[in-house]
Amino acid sequence: MNQIIDAHIHLDQYSRDDILRFANEDTLQSAISVSTDLQSCKKTEKLSQEFAFIKAAYGYHPEQSVPSDNALTALFIWINKNQNSMTAIGEVGLPHYIRRKNPASISLEPYIEILELFIVLAKKLEKPVILHSIYEEADIAIHLLEKHSFSKAHFHWFKGNPKTIERMITNGYYISLTPDLLYKEKTRQLAKQYPIENIMVETDGPWSLEGPYLQQKNVPTMIHDTIHYLSAWKKIKLPDMYNQLLINTKKFYSI
Repeated sequence: MNQIIDAHIHLDQYSRDDILRFANEDTLQSAISVSTDLQSCKKTEKLSQEFAFIKAAYGYHPEQSVPSDNALTALFIWINKNQNSMTAIGEVGLPHYIRRKNPASISLEPYIEILELFIVLAKKLEKPVILHSIYEEADIAIHLLEKHSFSKAHFHWFKGNPKTIERMITNGYYISLTPDLLYKEKTRQLAKQYPIENIMVETDGPWSLEGPYLQQKNVPTMIHDTIHYLSAWKKIKLPDMYNQLLINTKKFYSI
C-alpha cells in the first residue's frame, strides 16, 4: 500500500476525533505537525507524545502580531527545554497576508529579527526549519539562511518568482506541494521547475482548499491526489513517485 507523509499540517487545530481517524489511516505514515505560538507548541508536544505518527515542530507563525519580549523569551526557553521531542523548528517566517491587508501599519523589521533568532536556534539545535516566506519575503528569508550558512530549510506552500526559485534550488532548500497542484497553474510551474529530490507533499490543514476541494475538510489523504497528479506532471511512474517523496521527507526530517 502506498505510504504518505504530510510534511506540513496544524494537527493542534483538529478535533480529537479527526486525529484518531488520521492515526488509524493505513497509508499515513507520519505527519509533521507545526505550531503557531507557545500554547500551540504545548498542545502539539502532548499530541506527539500520545500519537507516534505525529512529529512535532515548534515555532511562532508570522501571520499574527509580533510577540512581546517576555512571550518570545518564554517560547525560546520552552523550545530549548523540549528540544528532544522536536523534529523541527516551525512554523516560522515573515508575514505576507496581514501586510497585504494593511501594509502601512506593519513593519517587517521585528519579524525579520525574530526569524533570524529562529534560524540561529535551528542551527544550534541541528533541526530543520519550516518557513512561511513567500513572494518578496522569501528573498529576505534566503538572505538570513545564507548569512548563517544554514541550508536545512523547508519552504512550505511556496509562491515566488523563477529567479527566487532558482536561488532556492541552488542552495538545496526543500519545498512541499499541496493539493492545489490540481487547480493552480503557479503551483504546477513550481513543481515543473523544482528537482524531484527536493520536493515533499503537504496539506497545510486545516487551511481550506479550493477547486475540487471547495467546502471539504482538508485531510492528509488528499495528498494521494497530489502525488497522482505530480506523477503525471513530472512523468515519473506512480510507485517511484510515492517512494521518492517518502525518501525525501524522511531524509529531510531525519524520521
